[in-house]
Amino acid sequence: MAHRLTPLAFGLLLGLAGCSSLPPAKPTPAPALTPQTLSSGGIMPVEQSRVNFDHAQLHFTVNPAQQSIDANAVLTFTAKSNIDTLLLDLDRNLPISRITLDGRAVAAADWSNPDGRLRIHLPATVAAGGRVHVAIAYGGKPHVAKKAPWDGGFVWSHTPDGKPWVASAVEGEGCDLFWPCIDQTEGEPDLVDTYITVSKDLAAPGNGRLIGITDEGDKHTYHWRAKHPNTYAISINVGPFKLLQANYASRYGNTIAMQFWYLPGQEKQAQTLFEEFPHMLDFFEQQIGPYPFGDEKMGVVETPHLGMEHQTINAYGNGFAKDGYGFDWLLQHEFSHEWFGNQVTNADWDDMWLHEGFGTYMQPLYGHYLYGDMPYFAMLQTERQALKNTYPIVAGHSQTEDQVYDDAHGPGNDIYFKGSLMLHSLRQLIGDRDFFASIRLLVYGRTDPKPGNFSPRYASTKDYIDIVNKVTGRDLSWFFKVYLYDAALPRLEVDRHGNMLDLRWVTEHNEDFPMPVEVQVGETFQTVPMDAHGAGHLAVPADSLLIVDPHSKLLREMPHIEAYQEWMKQQKAKHKPST
Repeated sequence: MAHRLTPLAFGLLLGLAGCSSLPPAKPTPAPALTPQTLSSGGIMPVEQSRVNFDHAQLHFTVNPAQQSIDANAVLTFTAKSNIDTLLLDLDRNLPISRITLDGRAVAAADWSNPDGRLRIHLPATVAAGGRVHVAIAYGGKPHVAKKAPWDGGFVWSHTPDGKPWVASAVEGEGCDLFWPCIDQTEGEPDLVDTYITVSKDLAAPGNGRLIGITDEGDKHTYHWRAKHPNTYAISINVGPFKLLQANYASRYGNTIAMQFWYLPGQEKQAQTLFEEFPHMLDFFEQQIGPYPFGDEKMGVVETPHLGMEHQTINAYGNGFAKDGYGFDWLLQHEFSHEWFGNQVTNADWDDMWLHEGFGTYMQPLYGHYLYGDMPYFAMLQTERQALKNTYPIVAGHSQTEDQVYDDAHGPGNDIYFKGSLMLHSLRQLIGDRDFFASIRLLVYGRTDPKPGNFSPRYASTKDYIDIVNKVTGRDLSWFFKVYLYDAALPRLEVDRHGNMLDLRWVTEHNEDFPMPVEVQVGETFQTVPMDAHGAGHLAVPADSLLIVDPHSKLLREMPHIEAYQEWMKQQKAKHKPST
């Protein structure tokens, strides 16, 4: 989810381009969000773990002039064990007017939502296997994002000709900012039907497949259906959009609908960007596997914020920017999340690198697919210069979204860049065949994915380590322990004396790290095997050319990069405007 990158990191990644949108309308002050609503994820409450979320029917009437929504959520759950309570998440600043259970009104005394955690007492215990249908009528002014997509909420903006332009972006704070959900990574409903009612001069592109559009006087309602959507990937988009659409003939034999909803007056730029869609689909289907939502669509909508991976309707606000790599990196990154985030979803926020590390590595891979080695290594170098290495990218225990993205106390942007660079080194270690086989197992749960033989799934860091060990037939836990669970990068000590080269890895906690090291001696290339502790030796003529790691396979401590980062900090402080 590229949107969580700091603005500086965006610039470091590939040269941040400006957006063409007008500034969002000035938000009306609203009550502060509670800590419960601000938080997403963490340890799932027992009550939520006891139900399967079968179906959500979400009805929204969007009122841009009032910056408000009127909503009704009809939710179906199956009890996995006996339950007497439904526990959901919904921002308390969206007042509830009525709740019904299986068609019967729930008395006000039997539900409460003091802090954004909605507790509904059931009239009788529901046994395992039993189903519960709850309808919640609510509405009001949803939380406004002050700087979407870096913070969550609604964006109420206008197009250059003054028409309403609305988008939701809620990954950080979670789905409960505008619908009653289970705000956990594993809280995905099996099926979601979204109904969005807007005035007839506006369109409302959404997640999944368009079931139909119904007229309602001076308004109309868009009905979309999506299977297994990520909770934060359910979105609302409203604007006077025009639509580009075409079909893509997949290498797997199916046909994928492509849609781009864009603002009028940008036909030429929109068409140019739309022409990238088939190339991206070809790359991912060739490199990773079938597009996971081929029976729905590949969708993109222009938004008044930079971007976010909303399942089958990715938000795009990069202003049709050009760069030296020949493709729109932001669109490609968000699209990568259809595989890494939406098809395979992290089991916990602590596993978020599975979304962002893989998603970020897809840009260098795509650059190589298009133009060869130069863009691939150029992008990796840019990523390397952005690493902080102050916190591990995996803590090893359940975390909230905010804890992971907190640069001051957590890995922050390292889940993107360090994750990507670690994958580059892993690929060099185990080879392309095993590397891409491990990705297919992670994403699809099988190495022979075809449309119809896989479903969306959850995975953890441990799951991926186990997959790599299984595919390679080797125990590579030492590799992941250092790169994922240590903050500092391993340091390679190089000592050349006489006709001998001594190499030794030093890790943050003195772990064994038998990472082989390639060296160039004269015009020949040799791989130095390292012993179990991470030491190796090679006879090298004293006067010969010597290059350690000539093909940049190793993610390691690089003093010249740390020196450059420190110099950049000093320059920034020196030129910081005085207050």
